[in-house]
Amino acid sequence: MQNLEVIYEDNHIIVVKKQPNIPSQADKTEDMDMLTLIKEYIKEKYNKSGNVYLGLVHRLDRPVGGVMVFAKTSKAASRLSDQVREKIFKKKYLAVVDGKFENATGSLEDYLYKDERNNMSKVVNKDKKNAKLAKLDYEQLAYNELKNLSLVRVNLHTGRHHQIRVQLSHAGHSIFGDQKYGTRGQGKQIALWAYELTIQHPVTKEEMTFKCLPESNGTWCILRDIEI
Repeated sequence: MQNLEVIYEDNHIIVVKKQPNIPSQADKTEDMDMLTLIKEYIKEKYNKSGNVYLGLVHRLDRPVGGVMVFAKTSKAASRLSDQVREKIFKKKYLAVVDGKFENATGSLEDYLYKDERNNMSKVVNKDKKNAKLAKLDYEQLAYNELKNLSLVRVNLHTGRHHQIRVQLSHAGHSIFGDQKYGTRGQGKQIALWAYELTIQHPVTKEEMTFKCLPESNGTWCILRDIEI
């Protein structure tokens, strides 16, 4: 079994660090996925027989790493899913992007359309059928002049398909290593990471924030002198 890094666990939820290139749930590749990995961990740790319940309440794109929470009971899954809908559930991301922002902080607001045929989204006119509003805030934390790359923190207000990747690319700051929407770092790992997750505990109602950062090497070496 692959190593699983558990950040927090109780009877109701389990919070883990998802490594890049592992699917959130099983897909047509049949590669090991997070849902299966955690079920195997629970089965082994608690010596459970039969099926293990585990609720998937949010996803990360396969190439993206970071913090994820899974529900260990159906009640916890239902309550966490409600938090996603009610925007109590909050995720923050780090990204290394092309170029320097004109304004160190700002917001991006676009309408996105998902093309199901090629599993890509694009910015469209708001009048286009099935276009959905996408909002995010960004903050430039560092800039490497030599490489012309910026480290940005992204706070999502909506959860659209490939939202951060599409909106940053449309704004002229594509994510380094993004094979679908990027202009630089082809063949490299995408520099997008879900580093912070805030939820309300589904039973105790306590607000809980969990963090994990990528290793500060390769593209992420820009993190070394930054306090996140």
